[in-house]
This record gives sequence, structure tokens and C-alpha cells, in this order.
Amino acid sequence: MTLPSKESKKEFVQEKFSSVTARYDFLNSLLSLGIDRLWRFKTVRSLNGVSGTILDVCAGTLPLSKEVFRQTGCNVVALDFCYDMLAYGAKGLGVQEEGHIHAICADGERLPLCSNTFSGFTVAFGIRNLADLPSGFREMYRVLKPGGKGAILEFSRPSAPIFRDLYRLYLHKVLPRIGGLISGDEEAYRYLAESIQGFHSQNEVCSMLEKAGFTDVTFKPMTFGIVTLYSCKKPDTACS
Repeated sequence: MTLPSKESKKEFVQEKFSSVTARYDFLNSLLSLGIDRLWRFKTVRSLNGVSGTILDVCAGTLPLSKEVFRQTGCNVVALDFCYDMLAYGAKGLGVQEEGHIHAICADGERLPLCSNTFSGFTVAFGIRNLADLPSGFREMYRVLKPGGKGAILEFSRPSAPIFRDLYRLYLHKVLPRIGGLISGDEEAYRYLAESIQGFHSQNEVCSMLEKAGFTDVTFKPMTFGIVTLYSCKKPDTACS
């Protein structure tokens, strides 16, 4: 399939995520063979003891928000522009989680939040879906307190030749068929495959983060490069 244009991407992504909401978490675990839990665990662990309120951008059905609360005990603002996913995730919150995880339906590129508010932010598999990624990064920087940390988990492309070719076959031939069969929307999983294949390199993502103002920007490939964990920080002396 052809990826949606920048102008139509938001509407397309919102529609597709709404269509697969009920099967989204199950398929994430199935298609990753359960490794997605480890990825989220390491993402939160990379915040290195950040305390205070944490923002989870592109929170979806709240799996990372729950992991943030489980590990840190911090209050979490879970933000996503797909209401159906947020509502579905909120229904699955436990009693303790309900008091600490607060869902907001909003655009990740235009955060309706005050500057210098959060001690940390997380994103899992969401930056690919932003129509204007630099704007999203600038907004994450703006709402982060000076000295605050960010952790971003995103799909990437393996570099080892043999594994790269096998993964590409899985991505384009196997994943859409399984995802489509179970979710009922094969196009949503064809979009997933194409958006991974066409996404920025790790170095390009790091460059965007630095241009947004972040420092200490690093990336760490995991599981043979299927996913990458990006870490960054807002300078202690930053004023906005």
C-alpha cells in the first residue's frame, strides 16, 4: 500500500487504530511473541528513577502507562488522539491505577499542557504515526521540566543481512495476514509494515531530538534491531 500523505495521515491513523482497538493488545503480544512486555519494561527502566508526574504520549490502550505506574508509582498523564483506544484502555485499569493514570484525548503535536510540567515522558510505537515528527518532539521538549528525561520506544529495521531479509519477509507477508485475520482490518497492518519500512533511521531520529533542544540523546537497538530505545534529556538550564 501507499502510505498516507502528511495531510491525510492523522485521519487515516485515527481510523485504523479505532478499527483494531479490541484486538490491539492481543496482537501486539502475539506478533512480538510476548517480547513487547520486556521492551516496555526496559523503556520505563531507562528513566532511571525519575519521580513526579510522567507524560505518556501516544498512549493507546495504556500498556506503557500501566508499566510506568507499576515501576515508579508516579502519576501518569496518558495522552492519545484516538478516543476509542483510550476508552478501551481505561476500562481495564485496576483500582490503584485509576487513581494515578489520567487519560487525555489530544493531539501529540499540539499538547494542551503547560510548559515545564512533567518530570519525564515516554512514547511506545507512536512517533511513526505523527504527521509532523519535529513538531511532536518540540512539544515534548516544551512540557518537560528542566532536567527531565524522555524514553521513546519505536520499531526499526535490523541491519544484519540475513536477519534483515527474513524480517522484511515477515513484516510484509506474514504480519498483515495474521493481523488482518484476527483484527478484521488487514490494511491497518499493511500500514504498520510500510510505516516501519519507511521510517527514519536511528541517526535521523536522534538528530531531530537534538534539533528540538534535547541533550544526552542516545539510542539502543534491541532484539536484533527490531525495535530501538531512544533516551534524551532536557537541559537543567532550559527555560522553556
